[in-house]
Order: sequence, then structure tokens, then C-alpha cells
Amino acid sequence: MNAVAGPARVSGAQIVDLVQRRLEQALRGRARYRYVKPRVLHESVGFRIQSPCCSRNVDPSGGLIDIALLVAQEQGRWSLCARDHATATWVKRMEDQSLETLLDALCTDSAREFWP
Repeated sequence: MNAVAGPARVSGAQIVDLVQRRLEQALRGRARYRYVKPRVLHESVGFRIQSPCCSRNVDPSGGLIDIALLVAQEQGRWSLCARDHATATWVKRMEDQSLETLLDALCTDSAREFWP
């Protein structure tokens, strides 16, 4: 008798990996500073994005700076925060949105809220 396989179980770590890969892929298509490679770091609340400071506005030596924080919310929604480097705090820019909507805002960044 042939056994029918049940649905595959996906672990929390696999979901984190998939979301992280999705973020990395989206960032490759961003409008600003396309020649640098940002880092996507998993945090307890979501994902923090760092990038070399190409403009030298925040770090004159061009070191890694925090760019954005994506925070997971309930029901598959997310919030997006920008780093206020003057006060070393995160400032919410958008919340209760789909990940796709927030990635579009982050990668376009026409107001230079994320890529200073």
C-alpha cells in the first residue's frame, strides 16, 4: 500500500531564512547606492538592514550604518522604521503594511529617509 505524504512542515528558522532572502533580493533592485552591498540581519523583532555609508553624511569613514528596521506584526503585516542617526533611535515611517509595500518604499526611497 502506498502512503500519501502529508503537507511538509516548515520550521520557524526556514521562514526566517526565506524572508531574509526575499529582503536581500529586493535590496539588489533599489534605486540608491546600487554599488554597495547592504547586510540583512535577523533581530528578535524582525530584520535590521545595514549598509556602507557611501555619502559619508553619517559616517565620514564610510563604515556600516543602520538603514532600516522591518518589524513583524500580527497577521503577516509589517512596520518599517528609519534610523535617526542624530538621536540613535528608530523612527516609524510606515506600519501595518504588507512586506512588498514596505520593500517598495525602502528600495525607492525618493525622500532619502533610509539611504542618507
